[in-house]
Amino acid sequence: MKQIFNFTTDKEKIKNLINDIRYDRYNRVIVYTNGCFDVLHPGHVYLLNESAKLGDILIVGVNSDKSVKLLKGEGRPILNEEDRSYMLSSLNAVDYVIIFDEINTVHLIEFLEPDIITKASEYKIKDLDEVGGKFMKENGKKVILIPYKQGLSTSNLIKKLN
Repeated sequence: MKQIFNFTTDKEKIKNLINDIRYDRYNRVIVYTNGCFDVLHPGHVYLLNESAKLGDILIVGVNSDKSVKLLKGEGRPILNEEDRSYMLSSLNAVDYVIIFDEINTVHLIEFLEPDIITKASEYKIKDLDEVGGKFMKENGKKVILIPYKQGLSTSNLIKKLN
């Protein structure tokens, strides 16, 4: 299993990891994406696989249970942060998982300084400015939207199960 970090408690370990990646002789490209990943489904896997193709290292930010509840409401998350992170870390495309408590991921993006961030194309580039897009643009980094697989969402899946 790959490493899972918590942004609140493991900042020094994460910083060391990023420094090791960034300053090794391979000049690897770091790609970052994030989400709740409340119930892992094919749309998530597609996003992660396509994101991984854009660079050498894929880091996935996972909303903590606390932030999922604030974003999605009562009854969410369906799976706890440990289970969600474990499943993600088990995927070939994912190199590292970082759990974060904030509603949005801007502080984690600023800390990691990835070369590329990705999101599903259900978002618009201008909507990503306040969650790290502005930082990326100001620092000459890329924001890439991955085509969204219509109908594949956790909310739709939960509706089907009910």
